[in-house]
Amino acid sequence: MNKILRIVDIAPRVKEYLIEAKEIATHCKPGQFIILRVDKEGERVPFTICDYDAEAGTVTLLVQDVGYSTHKMGKLKEGEFIHDMVGPLGNATDLSEFENVVLVGGGIGCAVIYPQAKLRKAQGKPCTTIIGARTKELLFSIEEFRENSKELLIATDDGSLGTKGFVTTVLQGLIDRGEKIDCVFVVGPMIMMRNVSELTRKYNIHTIVSMNSIMVDGTGMCGGCRLTVDGKTKYACVDGPEFDGHKVDFAEAMNRSGFYREHEGKCKLRGE
Repeated sequence: MNKILRIVDIAPRVKEYLIEAKEIATHCKPGQFIILRVDKEGERVPFTICDYDAEAGTVTLLVQDVGYSTHKMGKLKEGEFIHDMVGPLGNATDLSEFENVVLVGGGIGCAVIYPQAKLRKAQGKPCTTIIGARTKELLFSIEEFRENSKELLIATDDGSLGTKGFVTTVLQGLIDRGEKIDCVFVVGPMIMMRNVSELTRKYNIHTIVSMNSIMVDGTGMCGGCRLTVDGKTKYACVDGPEFDGHKVDFAEAMNRSGFYREHEGKCKLRGE
């Protein structure tokens, strides 16, 4: 069992959990994820590791209350335990071959790009970072991103903070001002990743997307995270979770990502 050491409300329906997990913290790298079960009857749910401390033996997860298991997890309190966690799983992100990297995060996807910002800063190659959300209340870790980025740019749909518009609006501005970009690493809602990929395709900028949001089992057995990349079948959990955004069939992936939405909603309403 894994003890919850700290819980912080960082945005509406989003909590940050600091969890005791020595074995995972000792071996994980940016981009990897864990699978947890809230209780012994719980379903297996994947979460990206958004931060870790090998010395302290802790990992940090950001969890958005969107379905059955995340709703149950939201009822846990500091000092209580998650029944079990396994990891680290998936392939670590490797941006080492790129000099000028732009990190793009949307909503909860910002939790995935944060370890990359920290790592690149520590390596002396800080990234330009773009974070976005519908409104400023949904943004988090702004100062942490600013501290670990060469430049932090913010977009909100309603203009309540930063540029009024989408992350693509800000990214287009970087391109227009002649910013040299070798790679864009983008994580967020499926439609956002698709739109960023379509924008960078026009300028032949290598783009990496994270398909962690469609994972279920995390081992490749359930087939729930199946997607098509460059015309071939891949599984986000074992082949990814990151892929070339210009090769992902987003239409198929977006369709599959909505399969369980109605059932999740019903379970949450019933409190199951």
